[in-house]
Amino acid sequence: MQTFLSGQQLEGSGVCFFGLKAILSSSTVSALLPARSPPAPSSPASREMSQKSERRGIHVDQSELLCKKGCGYYGNAAWQGLCSKCWREEYQRARQKQIQEDWALAEKLQREEEAAYASSQGAQSQPSLTPFSKFEEKKTNEKTRKVTTVKKFFSPSSRTAPKKALAARLKDSHEGKTPSPSISRQSSIETDRVSRDFVDFLKTLQKPGREIHKQSRAFIEGMANKKDLGADELSECVQDFYQNMSDRLMTHFKGSSERVERVMDQVEKYIMTRLYKNVFCPETTDDEKKDLATQHRIRALHWVTIQMLCVPVDEEIPEVSDNVVKAITDVIEMDSKRVPRDKLACITRCSKHIFNAIKITKNEPASADDFLPTLIYIVLKANPPRLQSNIQYITRFCNPSRLMTGEDGYYFTNLCCAVAFIEKLDGQSLNLSTEDFERYMSGQASPRRQEPEAWPPEGPCGGSSPGLAQVYQNLELLTGLEARQERVLEGARSLESDLISWQESVEREVQQILEKYPLEIRTPASAIDSDNVENDRLPPPLQPQVFAG
Repeated sequence: MQTFLSGQQLEGSGVCFFGLKAILSSSTVSALLPARSPPAPSSPASREMSQKSERRGIHVDQSELLCKKGCGYYGNAAWQGLCSKCWREEYQRARQKQIQEDWALAEKLQREEEAAYASSQGAQSQPSLTPFSKFEEKKTNEKTRKVTTVKKFFSPSSRTAPKKALAARLKDSHEGKTPSPSISRQSSIETDRVSRDFVDFLKTLQKPGREIHKQSRAFIEGMANKKDLGADELSECVQDFYQNMSDRLMTHFKGSSERVERVMDQVEKYIMTRLYKNVFCPETTDDEKKDLATQHRIRALHWVTIQMLCVPVDEEIPEVSDNVVKAITDVIEMDSKRVPRDKLACITRCSKHIFNAIKITKNEPASADDFLPTLIYIVLKANPPRLQSNIQYITRFCNPSRLMTGEDGYYFTNLCCAVAFIEKLDGQSLNLSTEDFERYMSGQASPRRQEPEAWPPEGPCGGSSPGLAQVYQNLELLTGLEARQERVLEGARSLESDLISWQESVEREVQQILEKYPLEIRTPASAIDSDNVENDRLPPPLQPQVFAG
């Protein structure tokens, strides 16, 4: 299935999509690593000025984003720089070649065994000594051994599955056939919800909807019996299903790519939600090992500052800071999604927040040269969980049209470039010496320990010592805080003096009033009959009475 985008402009990225091609602007054609130095000037003074004016930053090259075959689609580092279409062609070609070589080797071994068997039988051809029954038994054993040898070369588990998976499969075969996960495992709430939504969506398609649901369920049940396959084989099965389903839908809808795309989105959501636990970070791969290595690498690079990467973002602006936080949240949220399309949506939202932050900081649309360094900075700050596993999962099981074109494919390709840059980051990339870089990585020193230079730092990235620029900035902030603290203390002392003066003035006024109008305490007047001692012998007061008439 192919997605056609006619002249869609990606805002602020410097990339325009025409048809199925992605054409980068000329400003993006530079090295992925820091830009190379220009030719050395003739004089030392001009050489020094050239080095100061040189912008040490991270730039994206068109060849790093597009397929190495030159087809115009976006490439991927996991596919050796190829797009999904070219990679699949190369994979099928290599697989077919491997099958032919296996067949040739199997036939060669079979001929050698037949020749060895014939020569051994010729040397011991004495009918009177060898009974006919024993001869037939031996011949049957030899034939069985040949068939086993041939089957061994073409068994998928012998080529892809590791010993651990093979041992688990043998154990399962001894204990008995395991039931389907859809029967033995209770479906999660999300799986049930997705299944209901998928059925409700297919009801709108009527007859083709029933066929799509039938084929999808059959595919899921078939995949449940392929746990021993490698990640590439599982990806091949899913991509084949996508292609076959897309071709049938294209025939049914008479070439309506929009309707096919809408149906395929629902099919992908239903299938990958059901298969997520079986195909995400499978045991037959080293994805988990790569995740741990990437997390350790990002933790070791915690000292990298925004000035070292020449990121055009000012986090002191509240709106910019909010966009940075949202971008970090989105790239971390990617791990909580099950569907490849939803993971891509998280990457797209993260990238759009990055473009907004750059636009607010620079007061102009962001370019691709500004986007990649900022994306690297966001990844370093976020350290997303299972980053490599999520990238591999999207690469293997996402609808290929999304990775080849469109803004989702562009942003995902840039994320892959950012991860590759982080893995290969060295001192030269940050304009540091190898010794300083190693000391910072080992934690023996801090990048703030720099030799003093002229202030203010020159160049768009703070000169050749971004650590020193950060020190001066912190000192300036501390000086401002000290002045503010002095003003606050002075105001507090003034307020205290005013309160004391007000208290004294109030006391004086009260004393003057008391002197002018002295307080006279008079004895209260006695009550009536207070001196009558006969009060206790008086009868009680009369109470009203009611008489019946």
